[in-house]
Amino acid sequence: MAYIKAISFYLPEKVVTNEELLQEFPEWSVDKVAAKVGVNSRHVAGANETAGDLAEKAARKLFEEYSVDPKSIDFVLLCTQSPDYVLPSTACILQHRLGIPTTAGAFDYDLGCSGCVYGLAIAKGLIAGGIAKNILLLTAETYNKYLHPLDKSNRSIFGDGAAACLVSTNGFAEIGEFSLGTDGSGAQSLIVETGAARHKNVTGKESIDDDGHVRREDYLYMDGSSVFNFTLDVVPAMMNEVFAKNGLEKDDIDYFVFHQANKFMLSTIRKVCSLPKEKFYLDLAETGNTVSSTVMIGLKQSLEKGCIMPGMKVMIAGFGVGLSWGGTILKFC
Repeated sequence: MAYIKAISFYLPEKVVTNEELLQEFPEWSVDKVAAKVGVNSRHVAGANETAGDLAEKAARKLFEEYSVDPKSIDFVLLCTQSPDYVLPSTACILQHRLGIPTTAGAFDYDLGCSGCVYGLAIAKGLIAGGIAKNILLLTAETYNKYLHPLDKSNRSIFGDGAAACLVSTNGFAEIGEFSLGTDGSGAQSLIVETGAARHKNVTGKESIDDDGHVRREDYLYMDGSSVFNFTLDVVPAMMNEVFAKNGLEKDDIDYFVFHQANKFMLSTIRKVCSLPKEKFYLDLAETGNTVSSTVMIGLKQSLEKGCIMPGMKVMIAGFGVGLSWGGTILKFC
């Protein structure tokens, strides 16, 4: 058995409001953006603040909140697409900075919106295999460093942040069975094309996509309509597979915490899947889309607000860049 034993998160100090974005893009309607996207402000990492820095602060917060001894950690997982270096893994650096024993395993894995769920699956596997007993699962992203200053659409959506989760042999939420999926044919729908081995050098190339949006090779590009359609295709089937694998029906689930992509997408998913509004978490007004950290942030906030209580069954799910998706059930003790 694998359980979530602790959850914390950290958001950078710098905050960018919609009103500040409006000063850069005066043709915009702040009310219209907030109504559709659901974001009023977002936290943005400083110029010298990395995903590793955010992850470290989230981990230290978890250690303090739950009185966790770093020496008890025997594995470190870090989900990030903005690592501190090409190599080594940022997780290895964090092992040292956090005072975790050198006997602990550590590695990064490159995944985005579904990364939290994938990380829980990896952690559960490490426990099931007798490889580790206390896994520190970290998610951290600084997507804003990949956004072009003139990309008002994505700048309105994404926020930077990190989350920390302790997965152990005991805790307050039992981790159920998973449904995971990947469709790499959609890689171009959400991508930063240059900077890695395939296209290492900056090109400065720009083009216009089918929806009239500027596609810049050296910055993050998202085909919003393509990602939206993909999500509506895979999420209902994923949900049904999660229910089947866990021997549950939709009505057995007390609460749903899905990746906080944007308000419009989440509202559409909820309606398509016929999920009650009162059982569905939706809150990215002050954080924006923090990519792999949204689910843990959602769980933490839901616990603090009393939306999730002992005895409840909660479905979590992530979907996006990859393209990839994943879901599972958490049974709160």
